[in-house]
Amino acid sequence: MVVARSIALKAVNTASLWGLNRSRFGGLPKVQTVRALSTIMSPPSKAVVYEHHGPPDSVTRMIELPPVEVQENQVCVKMLATPINPSDINRIEGVYPVRPQVPAVGGYEGVGEVYSVGSAVKGLSPGDLVIPSPPSSGTWQTYVVKDHEIWHKISKDSPIEYAATVTVNPLTALRMLEDFTTLSTGDSIVQNGATSIVGQCVIQLARYRGIHSISIIRDRAGSDEVKERLKALGADEVFTESQLEVKNVKSLLSNIPEPALGLNCVGGHAASLVLKFLRQGGTMVTYGGMSKKPVTVSTSSFIFKDLSLRGFWLQKWLSADKAKECRDMVDYLLRLAQEGKLKYEMELVPFDKFHSALEKALGKHGSQPKQVIKF
Repeated sequence: MVVARSIALKAVNTASLWGLNRSRFGGLPKVQTVRALSTIMSPPSKAVVYEHHGPPDSVTRMIELPPVEVQENQVCVKMLATPINPSDINRIEGVYPVRPQVPAVGGYEGVGEVYSVGSAVKGLSPGDLVIPSPPSSGTWQTYVVKDHEIWHKISKDSPIEYAATVTVNPLTALRMLEDFTTLSTGDSIVQNGATSIVGQCVIQLARYRGIHSISIIRDRAGSDEVKERLKALGADEVFTESQLEVKNVKSLLSNIPEPALGLNCVGGHAASLVLKFLRQGGTMVTYGGMSKKPVTVSTSSFIFKDLSLRGFWLQKWLSADKAKECRDMVDYLLRLAQEGKLKYEMELVPFDKFHSALEKALGKHGSQPKQVIKF
């Protein structure tokens, strides 16, 4: 009892210092001062935290978190890998529409191994490979304690780096291909931002279904190499923006039909190029705005082509009671990754090099692969 009380008191002091409670730092429960010997405790955890919103490279820091109680319906997971996504950065900056209350642990998706389970937990055991599904905040730490319903058990054969990144980007690509228009074998789509993870997934998922894809990339050094890389993934045509400064972009297509669906994550002029390709009655879906410029549409496009403009936000889709559907699709995407039918470039970075990875994710070193933290 003396040992247990000593651990608890140490945890209380540290938790009080950082103001931990259930709603902060990834949902870690409060630590009580009196415990029985049978209480299950998590190991101490290292975490990347931020106490207020601002530039991520300025407001984040790595700290030690104390052991916490694993309550009867909770699971303690030892994290194995977690990515740095643009939405993670936006949450820290305070500009994302949905974000945890500060102070908070960063991160929103990842993969881990069950370390211990509460007494009432069924269906999960130590050693199981799990992901938070739907995603849940607070994954940038070595041990995460959350309710058992958060965790989805996946195949132990799943590639760790893909399991860590499967939910946000690949799932976005899959939903956009399925939710806005009916696509059949032989149809085509057009997209900008094709080098993004979503863009790469769109190309491969479309090819897998027999759908042609036209990709638009920005003009930059090495664009020919980028084109070849995207075509190797399955893109039928890849154009730089300057190549599309012609009166009739559809004349550039050979045996590809006019696209029924366009995907826009850039905005501004790049969005207008997507619209130029669309067929009569086509739909453009906007899911990002990297240029920070608005989408503008000519009056003739609306009147004579009857185009539709839609928006997609994965978080809204996930919040619409889609937990089971989400998990089924995650399993499907992981099977494709395991079979080599879905791939994208990533860089695995040790957790103690987190801030170096963050700088790359912030674009301070030019174009970089997806940064994935490995614990």
